[in-house]
Amino acid sequence: MKTKEKVKKESFFKKIAPYMGNKRMYLPIAAILSVLSAFLRILPFYFIWKISNELFSSNGISIENVKHYALMVFITTVAGIFVYFAGMMIAHLAAFQVEVGIKKKGFEKVMNMPLGFFNIHSSGKIGKIINDGAAETHSFLAHQFPDIASSIVTPLLILIIFFYFDWRLGLAAMAPIILSFIMISRMMTEEGKKYLQKYMNALEEMNSEAIEYVRAIPVVKTFGQSVKSFNRFYNSILNYKKLVIAQNKLEENRYSWYLVFVQSTALFLIPVSILIINNNGNIGTVISNFILYIMVAPQLALVMEKSMFFRFQYTASNQAIDRFNNLLDYEKINYMGNTVKIQGKEIEFRDVNFSYDGELNVLENINFKVEKGETLALVGTSGSGKTTIARLAARFWDVDSGEILISGKNIKDYDKEVLMDNISFVFQNTELFKTTLRDNICFGREVSDEILQNALIRSRSKEIIENLDEGLDTIIGTKGTYLSGGEKQRISLARAFIKDAPIVLLDEATAFADPENEYLIQTALKELSKGRTTIIIAHRMTTVKDADNIAVLDKGKIVEYGSHELLMEKDGLYKKMWDEYQRAIDWNIKGAER
Repeated sequence: MKTKEKVKKESFFKKIAPYMGNKRMYLPIAAILSVLSAFLRILPFYFIWKISNELFSSNGISIENVKHYALMVFITTVAGIFVYFAGMMIAHLAAFQVEVGIKKKGFEKVMNMPLGFFNIHSSGKIGKIINDGAAETHSFLAHQFPDIASSIVTPLLILIIFFYFDWRLGLAAMAPIILSFIMISRMMTEEGKKYLQKYMNALEEMNSEAIEYVRAIPVVKTFGQSVKSFNRFYNSILNYKKLVIAQNKLEENRYSWYLVFVQSTALFLIPVSILIINNNGNIGTVISNFILYIMVAPQLALVMEKSMFFRFQYTASNQAIDRFNNLLDYEKINYMGNTVKIQGKEIEFRDVNFSYDGELNVLENINFKVEKGETLALVGTSGSGKTTIARLAARFWDVDSGEILISGKNIKDYDKEVLMDNISFVFQNTELFKTTLRDNICFGREVSDEILQNALIRSRSKEIIENLDEGLDTIIGTKGTYLSGGEKQRISLARAFIKDAPIVLLDEATAFADPENEYLIQTALKELSKGRTTIIIAHRMTTVKDADNIAVLDKGKIVEYGSHELLMEKDGLYKKMWDEYQRAIDWNIKGAER
């Protein structure tokens, strides 16, 4: 199993095209309106210049002309605002369409991902990438995109003004803008892009770890620990802090000089205006031109600043949509669509080899068969491949070589729904939804009260319900209603009894249980396993003692296989693990007696 790695050189707009639906023409319309608004917003400066010419004219002031130009200032200003607003509205409609499209398609794809996808991507990371892809893209299209066209047209119009009315003042006004542009260009480097990529990755990692930390707060508080006890979250915060400081230090001097230059237009215009007047320039004309240039020059600086933020937002949006596409560009599992029912219920692994990265095998030459109604226990050290075997049996991933059979047929031949309907899972990390216990147990199924009560009794969960004021209608996660790890697993077992699947996969089912809960879980597991084909994993050796067969794994290989009695007689790895487990129990008992 390995994720696809594709380097896509598509433009940002091609990447978002599939999410635009019937609003693809909205962006070009928004761009056209942006160009028109840029032209309209420059015109008021021209009419103000005409007014100043009238006021400083040596031929006297024409009140009628001043009124006319003032009216034109008002009309062009209002028209520019209206057209710009219309363009922004249309751009927002396109942005909302893309945002909804990204989220809808993202979660639709996530819902159809193979189970292995969720083993390597945390829920926090998935949510962050999808929401960021939608939010960053929306922000760019709604707020930055309309300024693209105006950022091209406005500088051209301003340059025409600069060199048409008085080229000398035009050059003076251009000087600080050129210096500002140099500072901006020095900020937009490949090094800056790399820092932005690292920043976004660090933010994504910190968000993901924050979600996991919040979920673990009850445990953290129970043991009186601080955030430092959750090393991954703490380290992600430090890494984020380091990148933010480094990026700010990289840009602080350049951005400071940019602000100095962009605000210094008058510093260049005033001495040049004085020189022109001293060289027999018309005072009224020079003052009128000075007023025009002092108003127009900052507009060019504003456009440059927008262009800088546009470049930043474009890069951030492009990277966000790339992360979104890369997340969903996961190797799919193809199902045959065969709705034939599973008959025999036995599970068999034949010469199975598997790797997560396509290179290093985590399972090698795995062979075993679990007959209908039998229980196979998988034991071994951490990382030996126990959980991988259980998840391959449910087709979280496809094997690299060999085959897995259920009822004599390759699991690839079964439809996904058929496969899932015949397998129940009880994993070590039991998740409960923030809804009622009834909904958590029934899991969307229509279940009669009789069947539900029977499942509660058989899973040893009835006392949990009885101890809650609202019983099955208790909402988990609100009003302080939380369950312990062992109680959650008993609820998970109730789910398995409700589902009544013929194949059961139990992964570390007692990992988070206290002794009392462990006993209840063990009793429930024995009942759940009766008549069902069961694969069970546990570190506590007493859990697997009564299994029909035990597979001992070491470094991805089955090194021993047989019943508890047979493996004890072999005096191999299993007996060593059993003896170590017994010594640990004896040590705990003696320690308690002291």
